[in-house]
Amino acid sequence: MKYIFENRHIGINDDSKKKMLAAIGVSSVKNLIDRTIPADIHHKDELAVSEAMSESEYLAHIKSIAQQNKMFKNYIGLGYYGTFTPSVILRNIFENPGWYTAYTPYQAEISQGRLEALLNFQTMVLDLTKMELANASLLDEATAGAEAMIMFYNSRKRAQVKAGVNKFFASEDVFPQTKAVLENRAESLNIDLIFGDEDEFVANEEFFGALIQYPGGSGEVKNIEPFIQKLAELNIPVAVGADLLSLAVLKAPGDMGADVVYGTTQRFGIPLGYGGPHAAYFATKETYKRNIPGRIIGVSQDTHGKTGLRMALQTREQHIKREKATSNICTAQALLAIMAGMYGAYHGPQGIRAIAEEINGKANLLAASLIEAGIEVYSETFFDTIRIDNPKNMENIKTELEGAEINLFYGADFIQIAIDETSSIEDLETIAKAFGAELSDNAGNNIPSDLSREVDYLSHPVFNSYHSESEMMRYMKRLENKDLSLVHSMISLGSCTMKLNAASEMIPVSWPEFANIHPFAPVDQAKGYLAMIEELGKDLKEITRFDAISFQPNSGAQGEYAGLATIKAYHEANGDHHRNIAIIPSSAHGTNPASAVMAGMKVVVVQCDEQGNIDVSDLKEKVETHKENLSALMITYPSTHGVYEEGVKEITQLIHDNGGQVYMDGANMNAQVGITSPGEIGADVCHLNLHKTFAIPHGGGGPGMGPIGVAKHLAPFLPKHPLVETGGDKGIKALAAAPFSSASILLISYGYVKMLGGKGLKASTEAAILNANYIKSRVENHFNVLYTGKNGTVAHEMILDCRPFKEDAKIDVTDIAKRLMDYGFHAPTMSFPVAGTIMVEPTESESIEELDRFCDALIEIKNEIDEVQKGIYPLEDNALVNAPHTLETIVTDNWTHAYGREKATYPLNYLRSNKFWPSVGRLDNAYGDRNLICSCPSVESYSQEELV
Repeated sequence: MKYIFENRHIGINDDSKKKMLAAIGVSSVKNLIDRTIPADIHHKDELAVSEAMSESEYLAHIKSIAQQNKMFKNYIGLGYYGTFTPSVILRNIFENPGWYTAYTPYQAEISQGRLEALLNFQTMVLDLTKMELANASLLDEATAGAEAMIMFYNSRKRAQVKAGVNKFFASEDVFPQTKAVLENRAESLNIDLIFGDEDEFVANEEFFGALIQYPGGSGEVKNIEPFIQKLAELNIPVAVGADLLSLAVLKAPGDMGADVVYGTTQRFGIPLGYGGPHAAYFATKETYKRNIPGRIIGVSQDTHGKTGLRMALQTREQHIKREKATSNICTAQALLAIMAGMYGAYHGPQGIRAIAEEINGKANLLAASLIEAGIEVYSETFFDTIRIDNPKNMENIKTELEGAEINLFYGADFIQIAIDETSSIEDLETIAKAFGAELSDNAGNNIPSDLSREVDYLSHPVFNSYHSESEMMRYMKRLENKDLSLVHSMISLGSCTMKLNAASEMIPVSWPEFANIHPFAPVDQAKGYLAMIEELGKDLKEITRFDAISFQPNSGAQGEYAGLATIKAYHEANGDHHRNIAIIPSSAHGTNPASAVMAGMKVVVVQCDEQGNIDVSDLKEKVETHKENLSALMITYPSTHGVYEEGVKEITQLIHDNGGQVYMDGANMNAQVGITSPGEIGADVCHLNLHKTFAIPHGGGGPGMGPIGVAKHLAPFLPKHPLVETGGDKGIKALAAAPFSSASILLISYGYVKMLGGKGLKASTEAAILNANYIKSRVENHFNVLYTGKNGTVAHEMILDCRPFKEDAKIDVTDIAKRLMDYGFHAPTMSFPVAGTIMVEPTESESIEELDRFCDALIEIKNEIDEVQKGIYPLEDNALVNAPHTLETIVTDNWTHAYGREKATYPLNYLRSNKFWPSVGRLDNAYGDRNLICSCPSVESYSQEELV
């Protein structure tokens, strides 16, 4: 029997649909869609996507594609290295839905496991870099370098800003992909970026910062302390791009005065994956704690005085600061950071040191062999990378080594050989032979004493306790058990779309044929990847009705920036350099205005009307005022209020008539697929959150992917890459380290499209809308649904108003969110886009039984609020204000609350057989920010029970 994947992915069946349609009061799914989505934007045809495959057919298909990739040994380097993922981490985290289906830890009480794992990551970074503050990862190394430059730029003194100080120095020995991303960001912000030799650089007050690499892109290790100190005397901060593994044997940049240290943790057990996903790291001084991009995990305490963890300081700062945000970073690479931190814990300080020493020792061995054969190496001081300038017989060397299935990096007039954890002596012999040398057996230590380092890192017990597989397995399981994920219950986060991440979509990501391909390998070795990417691009073009796709953006926010930068390049190519106004609705995601500012635009806000739609009269007024300088309108469709705006075509036409472009935020694309599209609506560019609509898991806060689709006239401006041919013929500079960024997880979206097919994709959209309207029908007598369309329906999500409860019962939206934990659910999106509300999105993957369980929980919570309002329970002592309830507080002999333990624990019967216990009580956010600690607390701060 051939099982239809559509029936596995979509949670409701035909019997469920009948019940749900009756509850909503419509005759059919088609009737519901017609009442919900404006008729003038419906597709007149069906999606031209290939017929759906069964899961077994798909796995056979993707295996045949995998076999088109050639698995050569990679000695290319440039920030990407072979590494061994410990099997215990691969199986228990990377391939475990308990880890990869969790959401970003905004609800800290049910995220303590991944928060601890991310705190381990931060601690590891701080120990190796010797800095004061680290975040919980960024998208990739090149992005992290650009964020350092922008942080320094935004941290200029008032006098510097007034004087127009805008010069930034970067070493010419940084990786080529980092150079390109720096150029991209500098151009958008009018930063005067100057590359040069740091040894010859003459600093002055015209510079606001500098960036160097250690070891350099050429592999050379030099003493960077004099350079840092020279600039410190002029108050010019310095960022250092450092190979984190090398810092196990090299002097830490923090000890040399660096202001920022950034890089990648890819070689800490993360597969190459043709470019990603990999967790970048970013560490700095406490001076910059209010400006550091990304997320910081901090230590706090709960209402019972127990130690707990939470995201500190700048959580979702874009939604607070909007166009004044210092960064548009909205996601991270949490899953990969967790894996890297576990790699550090599993190997411990001695193991990490041994890996680094072995790499350096093998590099020394090969270099000595080449020198003995009369070949001059670029630098005798290196960690893992040997460079040979003007080598003889370069083409012969390349041909011989490719015949042996070995890749080196070949520049215009040089060769580089990067040794890594997977390098074998046999490979080194083959490489030496290709150069006309024999492998030496005599290699000394090439790191000068003033740059060498002792083992003064990873001293915390977490890095010294789990070196056997059994202990490591149990530690990871203990952390996993503290986290609520999709393995427990539906996660109804509006705008974030926590749908099923099917196992058959996930399986190929771990296959060696996809995991072990270097992003800069010759393209004929990546034919499988390129075929998959081309086919996925073709399908996404059909789905969006656009003409071209770029897979380079590494997240939704980066997709926003890429789309706006592409629009900017288009205007400038037409001579319209003055077009720099971005009009953005007040309801937009906070990353929208932040991205616009980063792209060098000025933000003009347009208001929304009482129905949550763009106020067309206000829009017309703003467009008329700014028509000469109008660059773009940023619009989300359906709107962030969960409604399909009737006048959307009128809006897009208005922008086009006045010389502007329409950028569509693709956050709600899952409510369009198969029924309408950005191209149909009149958009010129749209980013696609593949980790939302197209089933890539959220991974506890990343990875994500945000490719952009564009209309034909924008295609020439899609981003290029310095090392792999991609993008348009007039393309903007690269905005990510790899040409297709996190290419390996594109496999997940590819599988999603191929197993659903055109019919299943449309059915998924219909089911998401049906599920949302069913929830509305069940809860609207208990909660006010703020916005609906003209026929009283919602799109794929809805906003429930919780503000009246604050006035009547002193219950706010946070109390409801925390009480939902007692019912075994993650809260919906809180206070966005309207303060004091929750935004509910059920997705298409949930069954009617799960939808009913969630609705029952919401309705019972409303009953509990009514009980408080009626005075049955005190305002200051009720099940909501004390939520969540931990097992520890329930079993205490000192129960003094006005309500019983049973009400606290089992408010509904289903909980008796399916109870998830939060591991800490409600966390004190203010305490955590006042007492900022972003590394593992001392052993003394934990109880003995917490350590075991």
